[in-house]
Amino acid sequence: MKIADLLMQGRTFSFEFFPPKTDAEQATLVKALRELEPLEPSFVSVTYRGGRSSRQRTHDLVVGMLRTTTLTPMAHLTCVVHSRLELAEILVEFRKAGVENLLALGGDPPPEEEAGMGELKHADELVELARAIGGFSIGVAAHPELHPNSHGDRVADRDHVAAKLELADFAITQFFFRLSDYTGLVDDLAARGMHKPVLPGIMPITNLKAVRRMAELSGCEVPPEVVARLEAAGDDPEAVRREGIALATELCQQLLAAGAPGLHFYTLNRSTATREIYANLGM
Repeated sequence: MKIADLLMQGRTFSFEFFPPKTDAEQATLVKALRELEPLEPSFVSVTYRGGRSSRQRTHDLVVGMLRTTTLTPMAHLTCVVHSRLELAEILVEFRKAGVENLLALGGDPPPEEEAGMGELKHADELVELARAIGGFSIGVAAHPELHPNSHGDRVADRDHVAAKLELADFAITQFFFRLSDYTGLVDDLAARGMHKPVLPGIMPITNLKAVRRMAELSGCEVPPEVVARLEAAGDDPEAVRREGIALATELCQQLLAAGAPGLHFYTLNRSTATREIYANLGM
């Protein structure tokens, strides 16, 4: 089913996975899929890990989900590395396989040996190409705390997100940790006449060091009050993990109360944290 149609019916709850590179990663992913499928998510998304080598892995995982599970998958696709013709070929392959949902992304800088190989520079160009192919429900990314390349220019950042979302059906945010970051984004878009669904991305903190690293890479801040609560849990990894689950649960409750159209969980190919948050939310 197309995600745009699911969003018209009500709130969606979705999970994100990445394609495995090794047998060990494959086993971890399969276990997570088996444990999360009974939660009946509205859809699941599969990332594009960067570089040409990720193309087939993403395709195989998405198509495998279509054929062997009850899940509704969404494929990520990035502009970097590929030519316009290659991107068109990928999109046609997805449609032939029955894939109807796409997250169009500009993409992180490619490996050095593949730098300069892409033709499209921005996600809106990829959205336009996917529209020309036809048959997709298309999402784009949004950064509540501004895109790292915006250099702090809030007006330009929000103008760009609004223009990109005008071409797409919905947006999914980078992870964040404060309700005000999300509502600020939604309010900024509304002020520009843009009211399409913006799904908040949720990253449960189970390891403070790892999340700090991911936050640095994404341009997201781990707020001092969040750090303080995790540090108060002490040196016990399980205590830190429990506090991280509690923080994520509280944020989800706030988002739902504020009218968010759904929740999108970054699983890191593991199920436990997401299942615990689901249980805490009574879902």
